[in-house]
Amino acid sequence: MHHLKTNLIAFLLLLSLASLFAQDDDFWDEFLNEEIEVENPIYLPVVGIGVGHLNFMGDVKNNSSMPLTGQLGYNVNVATFIDNGHRLRANFFFSWGGKLNGENRDLTDPRLNYNFQTDILNFGINVNYSLGNVANKNRKIVPFVALGISNMQFNPKGDTTSTYGPYNYWSDGSIRDVPESQKNNSASAFIARDHVYETDLRDADLYGHRGKISQYESANTFAVPIDAGFDLVISPRVFLRLGYSFNFVFSDYIDNLSGTLNPYKGINRGGNKTNDMYSFTYAALHLDLFSPPKTIIVERLFADIDFDPTLIGDEDYDMVFDVSDECPGTPPGVEVDSVGCPFDDDGDGVPNHMDKEPGTAKNAFVNEFGQTYNINELIALLDASEAVRRDEVDIQIMNYLSRSKASRYGNLIVPQKFKKVDTDADGYISFEEVLETIDQFFDFGSDLSTDEIYELNEFFFSQ
Repeated sequence: MHHLKTNLIAFLLLLSLASLFAQDDDFWDEFLNEEIEVENPIYLPVVGIGVGHLNFMGDVKNNSSMPLTGQLGYNVNVATFIDNGHRLRANFFFSWGGKLNGENRDLTDPRLNYNFQTDILNFGINVNYSLGNVANKNRKIVPFVALGISNMQFNPKGDTTSTYGPYNYWSDGSIRDVPESQKNNSASAFIARDHVYETDLRDADLYGHRGKISQYESANTFAVPIDAGFDLVISPRVFLRLGYSFNFVFSDYIDNLSGTLNPYKGINRGGNKTNDMYSFTYAALHLDLFSPPKTIIVERLFADIDFDPTLIGDEDYDMVFDVSDECPGTPPGVEVDSVGCPFDDDGDGVPNHMDKEPGTAKNAFVNEFGQTYNINELIALLDASEAVRRDEVDIQIMNYLSRSKASRYGNLIVPQKFKKVDTDADGYISFEEVLETIDQFFDFGSDLSTDEIYELNEFFFSQ
């Protein structure tokens, strides 16, 4: 147990010393290191990844037109500034994993029941204009608009059959396994859509367009995306983009249906001649992973400060600046304490290097050499004394007291709660007194708390 306490005490003392050295290093680092902003920082491409909802707007309507409903889609993009004002970005994007779908359901005319779903793959470029300088670190919300062009791949498919055979839409609104022309067939059964889009609508050529309309057979088209939204700046290298993209497609056959009259059946299935469109409402996180820092740390060989001789002067070369030296004029080579005063081990007011009688008894009257007066010398001094001004006597006494106390103990006064630690009542807590108090603490013989033990340790090193 004793070894444990000794090791713990040594550890606490070493920890305190390490803390003091670390504080000293931090002090000089503030003078020798300076963080400055790069005058013309380099901005490398920013990588973004996002997710959002796709909504189709064409001849076959989507079930919902709300921006935050619909099929999920994903995109990645790489953006880079193309102007010195940091307002224009060239944005290369790639979208995948999304689906566009729609359904017409007509309870009165069975011919107008129609559904489709298509995977889409999109890649392109747009130019992004920020309504504010995104490089300005004080901006937290930056609106933007963008215009671009992309290549779009699609493959419309339909849900036209189930495990029971093709869907037959009846005029009563039901779906059955036999055509309505056979409604007298008592074996007809009600069926429901399985929402499995198994039929390639281009191969099925429901409207006889193959070979007559070149655009009908193409699986590629172009689109013009128009984006708007705002960027939420999280940090200088991270921002979250919330946006809405409206895409004008150069094809009217994304849903395999257009306003072209079906020449074979003589009907228009509800389509129009306007090209298809779709929207993408998204959130994307952008990361600046490659740009060099906008600020750098400059390490100087010399501290760039205005030197004040009154602050850094050391007239007596005792390694204590004059502004903090309480005992100026110390002779060369004399060891001093933290406030620049020579040590006075016996506390008689005469420093060691001038004391010809070390170990003077406490409260003894001594001469200028630290030698104790005998009774006859004291009587002789009283007889030979000269009258002086009272304020001069007060000054001499106060000067003696302050020099004597500061020379050994510094300017700190032992706090009231540590008075009992100062067992010899000399106004100074020694190392032996600290060790004794810690021993008592671990033996449950001290009423000091753990925090107070740490505070006592700090006070000891601050004396």
